[in-house]
Amino acid sequence: MTEHYITLFSRDLEKLKEELQSYQDTEAIWKVAPGINNCAGNLALHLIGNINHFIGAILGNTDFKRDRDAEFNDKHVPLNQILNEIDKTIDSVSQTMNKLTNQQLESDYPVEVFGKPMNTSYFILHLYGHLNYHLGQVNYHRRLLS
Repeated sequence: MTEHYITLFSRDLEKLKEELQSYQDTEAIWKVAPGINNCAGNLALHLIGNINHFIGAILGNTDFKRDRDAEFNDKHVPLNQILNEIDKTIDSVSQTMNKLTNQQLESDYPVEVFGKPMNTSYFILHLYGHLNYHLGQVNYHRRLLS
């Protein structure tokens, strides 16, 4: 399973980079259109924070410290910085997944996230769905502003 997780997370984080680079104006990633709560820049920062926290820090024991408020409040982070952080996130997922055993995947996730224990493999699948939910929002945001 870990090979599949690496492939899917890598593919869709690369797609996030493509979406961000496809904006006609890089300042547009920080625009909020009527009826939309979050801009693409903040969604990208949120995905970087979420994946690095739940996969990198908790499962991979990295030293990543999440600042969830900043994910939604920081504005005008340079695009190159976001793209570099996405690359680091891809590396973190790969390194972490390569260390996980089948026993770890079948065990409960080390932290209760939704108020109840859940299988680690299930939670990783949830994180992958979360990535794609927000990736779709970024795609819609880009097309809306184009």
